[in-house]
Amino acid sequence: MFLIKKKLGQIPNSPICHSHESGNLLKWIPTSVGMTLRKLVVVPIFLCLILITGCSRITEDPKRTGPRDPKYGGTIVVSTTSDARTLIPLLATDSASAEITSLIYNSLVKYDKNINLVGSLAEKWDIKDDGLKIVFHLRKDVRWHDGAPFSAKDVEFTYKKLIDPTVKTAYSGDFKKVKELNIIDDHTLEVIYQEPHAPALTSWGMPIIPYHLLKDEDLNATKYARSPIGTGPYKFKKWLSAQRIELVSNHDYFEGRPHINNYIYRIIPDTASMFLELQTGGIDLMGLTPLQYQRQTNTNLFKENFNKFRYASFGYTYLGYNLENEKFKDIRVRQALDFAIDKQEIIDGVLLGMGRIATGPFVPESWACNSKIKPRAYDPTKAKQLLSEAGWRDSDGDGLLDKDGRIFEFTITVNQGNDLRQQAAQIIQQRLAEIGIKIKIKVIEWSVLITEFINKKNFESVLMGWGLAREPDCFDIWHSSKTKEGEFNFISYKNDEIDQLLLEGRRTFNKSKRTKTYKRIHEILYDEQPYMFLWIADSLPIVNKRIKGIEVAPVGIYYDFIRWRIEPEDRKYDAIYRP
Repeated sequence: MFLIKKKLGQIPNSPICHSHESGNLLKWIPTSVGMTLRKLVVVPIFLCLILITGCSRITEDPKRTGPRDPKYGGTIVVSTTSDARTLIPLLATDSASAEITSLIYNSLVKYDKNINLVGSLAEKWDIKDDGLKIVFHLRKDVRWHDGAPFSAKDVEFTYKKLIDPTVKTAYSGDFKKVKELNIIDDHTLEVIYQEPHAPALTSWGMPIIPYHLLKDEDLNATKYARSPIGTGPYKFKKWLSAQRIELVSNHDYFEGRPHINNYIYRIIPDTASMFLELQTGGIDLMGLTPLQYQRQTNTNLFKENFNKFRYASFGYTYLGYNLENEKFKDIRVRQALDFAIDKQEIIDGVLLGMGRIATGPFVPESWACNSKIKPRAYDPTKAKQLLSEAGWRDSDGDGLLDKDGRIFEFTITVNQGNDLRQQAAQIIQQRLAEIGIKIKIKVIEWSVLITEFINKKNFESVLMGWGLAREPDCFDIWHSSKTKEGEFNFISYKNDEIDQLLLEGRRTFNKSKRTKTYKRIHEILYDEQPYMFLWIADSLPIVNKRIKGIEVAPVGIYYDFIRWRIEPEDRKYDAIYRP
């Protein structure tokens, strides 16, 4: 689960984040969901829409805006299958939370449309002492949403909370490499590292939180988790749990006022209902399933009213094993399970061919990817052989493998609302049954899955996805020190060589040496199979044509969201969403 999220070109809140939707549904987290910067989806019948949504109403404040400016206005309604968990970015490890926090907060740096690192809260920076020191020069025209000025004190405070052991953050790894952080003045600070740290600059894609509001708060339980104050292009307005989150544009945003005034984030628990809302005008955009993309949107209605996009996603889906469970400790068992599943069958049957087989923690577009690693061929005979070597045999002829009097069975846990993952789990269930392994499938609501199952390691296996960072540093996912509650190595993977390689990959700025290091990491992880690496899906967003200003770039389509616009004649939601 590499983090990912992509929005406004902002680097995800951290290096990585859990994705509750399939790879093709990942929307916002624009540049990196992963960079270590997070280092990370028509024509309405108004009466029906009002009855269905039960929404409140939102309009511009005439006292604030004065005469209506036709360049600004309108309401965009987006959707997701799962609610956010928290709007404190240091604690946001899921994609739903990350999508919202990316609009409310800013980081020091971000990615532009061509995946180049540029400034956000930092106007510029100087790298000194062979990379051991970064001097950040902060913007002087930034204010928090409550009007308080942004300063270096906020950056210092964010850093201290990231390394505070009482804060349940998964993003501390990069910041523990900092030897000292010194404030030079209100808008200048220097960060000095203990040793060369290649992801240092990208790690400052971490959103900055306000010192003046949170200095006396327990971040794990603060009220601001549900009523955040940031510096970003949108301000928080309302959160109705399991229904929607409402944001309004920040007219004083330092990069320019967003053209769209109101952002409504609706929670719709399954993609079929979401698709119906798209058709009837209840939402403006969503990530399509392959079936929806290829077959269900080839009608005149969709051709006349929507734009579809398709591009490679920077993330993958996997089946992760709880390695504290005895059944999965033997590498031969994990390799056998990999031989027993035909990944191409899943891609053809579930993704309708709109994806590729994953062979490890890096996608082919990453410079860290080891292209020499080829997927294991589907070979149930080889799978049975390895299981037999590991002591799993059908000793009583009942068709089920057993060992020491116990049959080989386990549960695959998957999040509610993700039909693709549930269908994939069913194929895995069928194929493993053919070699004598009994599988149960458990479907859990997203936030409960993360809080009660993943964080507490209360699972046998889980089918999930990571949004990947452009920066390939994956220390937080694979290092054996990152297994505490809320951290990303929740499968409890430990390999001494991997631990050392992860450290080496961070200590050198030489790209050639780093490439060699990460290719070796790729090789080991695919061999040892702590995850069954399944697929890399295509990203398939669809957007109503009333939304103008969308341009496809190497980073996707969401990097310049604040420049999207809705013409006055197309602002249909303004009469529906009002305070």
